[in-house]
Amino acid sequence: MSNSYLLGFDVGSSSIKASLIDADSGELVASAYSPETEMKIEAPQIGWAEQNPADWWNYVLITTKKIVSQINNANYKIEGIGISYQMHGLVLVDKNHKVLHPSIIWCDSRAVEIGDSAFDNLGREYCLGNCLNSPGNFTASKLKWVKDNLPNMYDKIYKLMLPGDYIAFKLSGEINTTISGLSEGVFWDFKENDISNKLMKYYGLHKELLPDVVPTFGLQGKLTKNSAKELGIESGIPIAYRAGDQPNNAFSLNVLNPGDVAATAGTSGVVYGITEKNTYDNKSRVNSFAHVNYTMDNPIKGVLLCLNGTGILYNWLKNEVMGGLDSYESLNKMAADIPVGSDDLTMLPFGNGAERILENRDIKSHLMGISFNKHSKGHLIRAAQEGIAYSFRYGVDIMNEMGIDVNIVRVGDTNLFLSSIFREAFANVCNAAIEIYNTDGAQGAARGSGIGVGFYSTAKEAFQGFNKLNVVEPDEGLSKQYNDAYQIWKEMLNSVLKKD
Repeated sequence: MSNSYLLGFDVGSSSIKASLIDADSGELVASAYSPETEMKIEAPQIGWAEQNPADWWNYVLITTKKIVSQINNANYKIEGIGISYQMHGLVLVDKNHKVLHPSIIWCDSRAVEIGDSAFDNLGREYCLGNCLNSPGNFTASKLKWVKDNLPNMYDKIYKLMLPGDYIAFKLSGEINTTISGLSEGVFWDFKENDISNKLMKYYGLHKELLPDVVPTFGLQGKLTKNSAKELGIESGIPIAYRAGDQPNNAFSLNVLNPGDVAATAGTSGVVYGITEKNTYDNKSRVNSFAHVNYTMDNPIKGVLLCLNGTGILYNWLKNEVMGGLDSYESLNKMAADIPVGSDDLTMLPFGNGAERILENRDIKSHLMGISFNKHSKGHLIRAAQEGIAYSFRYGVDIMNEMGIDVNIVRVGDTNLFLSSIFREAFANVCNAAIEIYNTDGAQGAARGSGIGVGFYSTAKEAFQGFNKLNVVEPDEGLSKQYNDAYQIWKEMLNSVLKKD
């Protein structure tokens, strides 16, 4: 009798990760990622961010081969494939399925003015009431930028895809998307339960460019013989789950019901809360999208707070400031020797494009209060970690105003949450308990595919092998110290915002 496995891919902007889980036990069988160092994000102009979709596919191939090499049992069957992907990216292909332009990815800011104008001209009532968001620099606005600035290319477009749609296409040869995916691009009208026709008409975009819709959980295509040969696995495996990285991260943490909250701190940082309501922030600083279990009868939404400058800041410190000689673990130890407040060294971590929580303003990163006689590398690292935690608090306050209570936050044992200092700062300044679980996005995508192919009949069945590793509770004394430091940080932010 063969072992039943489930394969999940997490297509990030830093790397591609894959996980293989045993479908019966839910235990991790193998995992791998590629490349060994972070993928490059090209910036042809200030505020732009692009990646080549062919690179994603190449790293999917490499990562899958690494996974296969770790399988000890030759008698196995992969029952399903799931995909998690970096949200909001724009991939354009012509009628021959050739990519026309590098993907304009999530942190690209070139379409901000286009989205802001649409917000004003279409009106807040429509944008927030129907789409739950300002068009901002989301995918629809990026497509409008292409139409205005690259009209010859626009005329050649056969279909647009999100990054996960592109990987699914490379696996199956079929071009499709999900309602959750359409909503993250502001292509979905939640009142009409249909394409956001008014926005499409305003932008002059052709509806035919949008892919057909498939369920988030369910058959989305099957692995072709050619792709299977490239990957080194059997053909015909169903692609049965697809979701943006943040809805998927929430799913990975079994965050599916109103009141549940998830967080992550990878390249970007996110807090993601679940609600049934069509809730929105009047300034669209926090965004709402269809969650993975969204249906017409069960309209579950995810309210997403996103910070662009989290893991990318830490990577910049590690490689550009520290010279790449120290591991992240070593950096965390340096920070642990520094007191709360980093001896009055304060950092704003907003150095990765326009920030939604700042109303799509790009204020860059700032460092204040440095003393050459007092501050060391450890202070800089601690100030960065605390600055990221304070940015989370700034956004969590907005979520609280929207009725999303952030009291318990589930996270995976990965990225910045590996740092005891960051966990301590986050828990105490946000006054929220952190529950840490043995999961990641690729494992979540694998579990999702198990639901999609019907191997699991319920989400409860899919979360066998899902265990809580640790809990970090706020401490009354530490909370006061962090809140005092946060007030100084917030004053610095307000000062910069007034000048900008």
